Amino acid sequence: VSVSRAIKPFAEPGRPPDWFSQKHCASQYSELLETTETPKRKRGEKGEVVETVEDVIVRKLTAERVEELKKMIKETQEKYRQLKKDAELIQAGHMDNRLEELCNEIMMWVISLF
Repeated sequence: VSVSRAIKPFAEPGRPPDWFSQKHCASQYSELLETTETPKRKRGEKGEVVETVEDVIVRKLTAERVEELKKMIKETQEKYRQLKKDAELIQAGHMDNRLEELCNEIMMWVISLF
C-alpha cells in the first residue's frame, strides 16, 4: 500500500484508475524481478558491498527515465525554437494570413503540456 500511495503523485496523465492498486504494483514488481538478470555473487572480503537485484532495477529504470527526459527536453527545445521563429515572423507581419491557425496550434501544444 505504501509504495502504490507514494508513487501516485508522479503518475503520467492518462493512466487507468487501477494503475496504482496494490495488485498492479505487485505484478509490475514481480515482472521486473523476473526480467532482471541476477548479479553474479563474487567471492571477496566480508566488508565488500554486493550489488542486489534491486540495485540493478533502480539503475536500469533510472537510465531509462533519464533518456525519456532528455528526449522530452529536446522536443520541447525544438518546439520553442519553432514558436520563437513564428513569433518573429508574426511581429514582422509575414504571417497575418495564418494567425488563427498558429494560435490553435499553440493552444493545443500548451494543453498537451498539462
